[in-house]
Amino acid sequence: MTKENFRKTAYNTPLVEQRADPFVYKHMDGYYYFTASVPEYDRIILRKSKEIKGIVNAKEVVVWNKHDTGIMGYHIWAPEIHYLDGKWYIYFAAGEAEKIWQIRPYVLMCKDENPLTGEWEELGMMQCANEDEFSFRAFSLDATVFEHNGKKYYIWAEKVGVGKMISNLYIAEMETPWKLKTVQVLLTTPDYDWERVMYWVDEGPAILKHDNRIFLAFSASGTGACYCVGLMYADADADLLDPASWRKVRYPVLKTDEEKGIYGPGHNSFTKSEDGTKDIMIFHARQYDEIVGDPLRDPNRHTMMLEVEWNDDGMPVFEFQKQDN
Repeated sequence: MTKENFRKTAYNTPLVEQRADPFVYKHMDGYYYFTASVPEYDRIILRKSKEIKGIVNAKEVVVWNKHDTGIMGYHIWAPEIHYLDGKWYIYFAAGEAEKIWQIRPYVLMCKDENPLTGEWEELGMMQCANEDEFSFRAFSLDATVFEHNGKKYYIWAEKVGVGKMISNLYIAEMETPWKLKTVQVLLTTPDYDWERVMYWVDEGPAILKHDNRIFLAFSASGTGACYCVGLMYADADADLLDPASWRKVRYPVLKTDEEKGIYGPGHNSFTKSEDGTKDIMIFHARQYDEIVGDPLRDPNRHTMMLEVEWNDDGMPVFEFQKQDN
């Protein structure tokens, strides 16, 4: 099925068209702040809305543009906006203008109350701990940040190996919003067949807390229809820097559903409903599977959403649901 004749269903209506790697943050001011990768990979955008579905019509503001030369000059990918220690931060990945695959993680900071109108300061590349000889030395992207029990954590994807590189997920505690306190810890590597389609990839981490567990959703395989979402989880009182604290679910929890017309769902974030009672998954997907050329150059990864349900075992259930147009 191609983009010329894709089948529209009650399930695959986008929240925001042509916005991939979506991230939605619900702030204490009651607004939802939205950012995502744009098809041109050349800028960082923000929107704000009092309601999640209001994001679609919210004014989009460009808060930062790529450099013309040098670092942060190409492939501006997967921004996330966070509010830490009374300031706004945007975490994103970027290549160099002259070395476009030299992807590394970078940080922006805004001290103003409104991140859409405030001034953003470049803090440069995310810094690893002083004794860390490995982090951010190779292709690194898709960082997320979360707080738990008074500590801040940073999770990211980084490629390792020789020949066919493998994308793993790592975690570290943060010293400041722009520097890590501890050396990297390997959380997951592509173990299963569904993490090894086209490429061996684990990326796009997203944290969801529920009852006494911390869940880590992540995306796997190539960025076409094989893209899917896996899940790990740990007890809330566990040592999150101990790999033994985490368990990985054997099969993907969200994947292509041809019947519903949703292909390659992944790179999600989580937020809360307006009344705070429901967990909402914000993800991207296409409405077709036949892609001509490089999937990264196909612009039609759209932002979509679904409500997370919970089973009797306290595990999340991700099911595509009918969209209210």
